[in-house]
Amino acid sequence: MITDNWNRDALLDFYTDHLKNVLLPFWLKSVDWEDGGYFNCYDNTGAVLVSEDKYTWSQGRFVWMYAKLATSDSGIFSDAERRHFLKLAGHGALFLRKHCLLENGHCTFVMDKKGRPKVNQPGDPYDSSIFADCFVIAGLAHYASAAEDREALSFARSLHDSVTDRIARRDYHMAPYPTPEGYKSHNIPMILLNVTQELWEAAASLKDEDTDRLAGMMRNCMEEICLFMDESGVLNEMICTDNGRDDTLLGRYCNPGHVIEDMWFLIHAAQKLGLEGYVEKAVRTTKKMFELGWDEPYGGLLLFMDRLGGPPVGEAPAGLESEPMIKQIRENWDNKLWWVHSEALYTTLLCYHLTGNPEFLDDYRKVHDYTFSTFPNPDREVGEWIQIRKRNGEPIEKVVALPVKDPYHIIRNVIYIIELLRKMK
Repeated sequence: MITDNWNRDALLDFYTDHLKNVLLPFWLKSVDWEDGGYFNCYDNTGAVLVSEDKYTWSQGRFVWMYAKLATSDSGIFSDAERRHFLKLAGHGALFLRKHCLLENGHCTFVMDKKGRPKVNQPGDPYDSSIFADCFVIAGLAHYASAAEDREALSFARSLHDSVTDRIARRDYHMAPYPTPEGYKSHNIPMILLNVTQELWEAAASLKDEDTDRLAGMMRNCMEEICLFMDESGVLNEMICTDNGRDDTLLGRYCNPGHVIEDMWFLIHAAQKLGLEGYVEKAVRTTKKMFELGWDEPYGGLLLFMDRLGGPPVGEAPAGLESEPMIKQIRENWDNKLWWVHSEALYTTLLCYHLTGNPEFLDDYRKVHDYTFSTFPNPDREVGEWIQIRKRNGEPIEKVVALPVKDPYHIIRNVIYIIELLRKMK
């Protein structure tokens, strides 16, 4: 039910225009027709291509995006546009299948323009982040479904088996922010739920017999995610393997953007598997984390916060003072990032749709107003969004985790919002 002062059609027009005239024109120019894949290293404004290196996780995200656009039921693309999107997805899928795997069967973290593996930092292994593998799985699984390509599905499934085996053995890397010794991180069951769900959907679409096994893995991920929650809805980003929620900086900090993103993963999975009890948990946690993460003086969602709200507090655990994650939490907690807000746009609107609770509509309106007054590039000739702002919304020139710009979070959530608005009456 939409409230009287809600104009669904105007929002549909707004998001459709933003996708087709602000976001896509930027990214459609980033295809490397010469060597394959896509360019993904731009400066913060998007005006300058700073490197022709190709980060594997961004390449997988591009494939997912174009496959999603090719198959979306948004009703805003012509058949010719859909065919072009599928061609673009296949272009990236072929590049990944040719180049992303190392001799050990893991994905390289970064490639040069021609697809040759590189190291991200001197001394790093080539396979320095298992998240690269995960986004290849997601991209190729979605492409497999869109193109009815069983070889792509087989590639994604084989890589998924490798990833789950490495995680079970705790033998993997997590650049740029590894989980410190003695802690478990929410981001592992979170990403596994996401990519296993993508593989499950592809298997179901192609009538593959693997769906039951994958559904069981999804349920296991959902259960593990809930271990990071408390009864109030707070979800800690890390928990100590010995003590659970300790009072150190690592044990107390939360990442509201990650959590809000994960809650729609949880909702989508629960709906597919008929596990509605998880929907209630996801809705509760979305509300709590939005409430604690919202920066009342300036607007927007903080990058990190304490589990009670406000700046992260607590000492670094003994022996872990120099961990990259400690530095990231302390120095960047009040930054405002583009991806956090794109995830909050979709999740708050989805929770409103599911519950009819007007508080979610209020949250959606707040994040919508903040997002579209803060992140879209003021230079319409360039388009897209600027990735990072100071706490007060002013521009800041800073690398966000990696020197990468990719379209994944924004376009994924905009297309999901368009699809959701079409369902709402």
